[in-house]
Amino acid sequence: MLTTERHSLILEQLTKYKNLTIKDIIELTYASESTIRRDLTELEAQDKLVRIHGGATLPKRKLQEFSIKEKSTKNLHEKVQIAQYAVSLLNKGDCIFLDAGTTTMQMIPFLKDKEVVVVTNGLTHVEALMNYGIPTYVTGGYIKTKTGALIGAQTIQSISNYRFDKSFLGVNGFHKQFGYTTPDPEEASTKRQASAYALETFMLADQTKRNNVSFAKIADISDAALITCHLSEEAYKIFSDLTTVKVANQ
Repeated sequence: MLTTERHSLILEQLTKYKNLTIKDIIELTYASESTIRRDLTELEAQDKLVRIHGGATLPKRKLQEFSIKEKSTKNLHEKVQIAQYAVSLLNKGDCIFLDAGTTTMQMIPFLKDKEVVVVTNGLTHVEALMNYGIPTYVTGGYIKTKTGALIGAQTIQSISNYRFDKSFLGVNGFHKQFGYTTPDPEEASTKRQASAYALETFMLADQTKRNNVSFAKIADISDAALITCHLSEEAYKIFSDLTTVKVANQ
């Protein structure tokens, strides 16, 4: 089978099934694993698919956004790994910004012995932070019910009253050219503000967010360190040339 035929077949099947494993594609094309990996690399470079651990998926729609309930169980193991690694970077007594989101929420159980002070715009975080006895300040702002985030001018003004040792932010996508992105421009503005008032900023994103591009840009890749997981050697080199990359499961 010619390369162009394989590429067309891979994209046709991805359109139909949304996700494919390398094993699926090998059975479909009768090509070797090395050939398929090369095909996926080429198609990803053309922004026609996104490589994930063990296979490929279609790029997400730029405005698509799942609710907290929908996101909370997706890639949970990876989110916990990323969260635990993020907390390992803290020093006792740090003042931190903890962004709304399901990956940042997984940091909370690991914070209990760190003696940190938290500022958050995540309404879903508050109860857990209270339960673990973590000193917490909540920003004001408009409640975005879909994500449980506080956003808007009041949120941005509130954040400007603090200075953070570290900010931990969630993203919907990270891309070498288009940077860190999220579907909502107001959430993007909130994240930028939290980053601007921090000595260090860390973007938390599991490997399914790699090469996704959402509607609103938060920052360039070089503007913040990236904490992720299951990053191939090739992808690690690409992103580590641009910023500090922490791979949680390595």
